[in-house]
Formats: sequence, C-alpha cells, structure tokens
Amino acid sequence: MIACNRAQPAFFRGARAFLLCLVLFFPCFAFAASPALTYNDTNAVLGSMKEYKTRGSESLIEIARTFGVGYKAITEANPLLDPFVPGEDVPVTIPASWILPAVDSYDGIVINVSEMRLYYFTKQGDSRLVRIFPIGVGSEGHDTPVGQYRVIEKIVKPAWHVPESIREEKPELPRVVPPGPDNPLGSHALRLSSDSILIHGTNRPWGVGKRVSHGCIRLYPEHISELFPLVPAGTKVTIVRQPVKAGLRNGKAFLEVHNDEFDNDCDYLALANTLLWKKGLLKYVDTEKLYRAIEQKQGTPVDISE
Repeated sequence: MIACNRAQPAFFRGARAFLLCLVLFFPCFAFAASPALTYNDTNAVLGSMKEYKTRGSESLIEIARTFGVGYKAITEANPLLDPFVPGEDVPVTIPASWILPAVDSYDGIVINVSEMRLYYFTKQGDSRLVRIFPIGVGSEGHDTPVGQYRVIEKIVKPAWHVPESIREEKPELPRVVPPGPDNPLGSHALRLSSDSILIHGTNRPWGVGKRVSHGCIRLYPEHISELFPLVPAGTKVTIVRQPVKAGLRNGKAFLEVHNDEFDNDCDYLALANTLLWKKGLLKYVDTEKLYRAIEQKQGTPVDISE
C-alpha cells in the first residue's frame, strides 16, 4: 500500500534549519495564488520567466514558496546558486513558464511526476483554463504510480491512519494522528480511486518539489486550500511521467527538459525527437540547440528553433 511519509528532511542543519522552519511555518507575507491561465491548443507554452533579487539571507526555498513554485523547479532554473545561502541582492530566475504535458485530453487533474507539478484543467464559457501547482511526490522505492484515477473522496481536516510499513520504520508513531499541526496530511485531502493515493497538504512545506512521500502527492498548505474547493468528487486524475515536453509559441519550438534522477535508463534525446515528431515540430528545430537543451536540463521552456 502506498502511503505518505513524514520523515525529517536530511538537509536541515543547526540554527539555519531552525530559522528557516520558523519562516516557513509562520510567514509574515502572503504567498502567491495560482492564477487561471488560458490556453488554446495542445502545443501551448504558457506564462513567462521572471527575475527576482534576493533580500537579506532568504533562501531559494523561501523564494520558491513565495512565488508558488517548488524546490526542484527553482534549483533547476538556478543551477549555479546555493539553494540555502544564495547571497544577498543576487538575481534569481523564477520558473513561471510551462509547457503542458502530452496527454490524450486536458480534463480534470494531470500530474507529471518528472517535473513535480499538478495541472488542473477547467472551462469557463468558451475559454479553457489551467491552474498549475508544484508538488512533492514519492521517494525512491515508493514512487508515485502513473495511471488513470478518480477523486473518490474529499476530506477536510483528515486524520492520518499510519500504515504498518511506516510504523515498522517508526514504531513510536501512533496508529492514528489526529488533525492538527503534527498531521502530515495538512488541512485537506483528495482520495484517489486506487493504491490508497492522496492529494493533500503538508505540515512540512519544504518537501514540495522533492521526492519525500510514500507515494502521495503533497501541495503547499495555501495551495491545497485553493485547489480543494475547486475539485468535485469524481474528477478525473491522470498521472504521467514525462521528463521531456515540447511546445510551440509565436512560430518557435520550445523544449522543456527535467532531470528525472530516478529514471537512469531515460533516453532524453529519443524522447525529445519522438515528441517533436508527433507534435509536428521537427521542422522548426535547430539540432545544436536541441542537444544543448537536453544537456542542460533547465526545467523551463527553452527556444530550440532555427
């Protein structure tokens, strides 16, 4: 059975960790909501990249949450910066541009494990809308499974029934953790139709954008509160693993490549060529730019046009 992990993150050390936890749990500023973006076709490249300058001793983890992106996204977009001490008044790229995953239909929730993002598709009149959220997913050996699911239950203030697999690792845990600050499920949960998978909040927001769970999907506390009322029971949920995405904007081809560190056999070039061919984009491509985008794996849309 797949369940959610509440293990302590290994990277926090000493006073720096304590102060960062305080900032994450007791923020003094508002976090960015996820806007509803309009898209027109399956090749859509949405949003635009932003730049921000660090203030004081803030970390990339804090900046990521402020702008509504995850740890993986902001570190991929800023590979030369220390995630914990990037420095003061340093330019930081905010990865606020995305290519939609390649799925049969844009309906309900689509989760791409490779990029650690959740897409929620809706319609308003003739407009097709999507909201995009960063997520935490399953750790090695507890991968979030791909497949087709449905939301079968919506739970406010969920209790955590600790799976036996986790109690074997941590026998000090009770069988049930009631709602509250110690509950790793956070304030809301959406139960899916198979494998005991939940889409839920978290009491450890630094795990968003990381592989930290026993298979469940974690959102920032503010994002699960935003998503929960929008999603009706019965909503379709599609979970895919796509480290490479391709799209077209203003007559230019773009490639978005994510480093899927748990897929050692991934042939990024073959995936890119197949995807570009299926989308009819090969005629736009500069081969050298294509190779460079695959090598760098920036996690953001890169122009690969001639």
